[in-house]
Amino acid sequence: MHDELTKEDIKKMREELEYRRIELMPDLMAEVKRTREFGDLSENDEYKTAKRELNHNKGRIRYLEGMIKTAHVISDKSGEDEVGLFDKVEIYMPEDDETDIIQVVTTVRCDPRKGLISKESPFGKQVLGKKVGDRFTVHVNDSYSYEAEIRSIEKTKDDGSAPLMRF
Repeated sequence: MHDELTKEDIKKMREELEYRRIELMPDLMAEVKRTREFGDLSENDEYKTAKRELNHNKGRIRYLEGMIKTAHVISDKSGEDEVGLFDKVEIYMPEDDETDIIQVVTTVRCDPRKGLISKESPFGKQVLGKKVGDRFTVHVNDSYSYEAEIRSIEKTKDDGSAPLMRF
């Protein structure tokens, strides 16, 4: 399976990889070595913590390398009057009588609490390609769905401000 990523996603991943390999890895390895000298490893919490952080860093490096290697690069191809990737969209939710501003982003940069909605989510799939005034239904699961309406679209580009998700 290939992940659909933008050029900016890949750029951010490469920057993080460089940081993790060049700056973070030597520091973590030095910390493991330093804490190993504290004595009995079975009761050495500092060593266990340092080792766990080193392993987490190695895992994140493998994850980023895999994502970059298998990425399918995408770009926004939406029309001037349609919702596309990274556009700011005002959404009206009749059920709550509220409006929200969201951006539809790639999966590796989503953060629903900040209005960054994955293009792969049920909501993101429904919003992409819609125009001002379009109403749509989001089917969350077999027993729950809700209505929404596009109130406005502000065409924007990926400025890199949406950070990569952590794991």
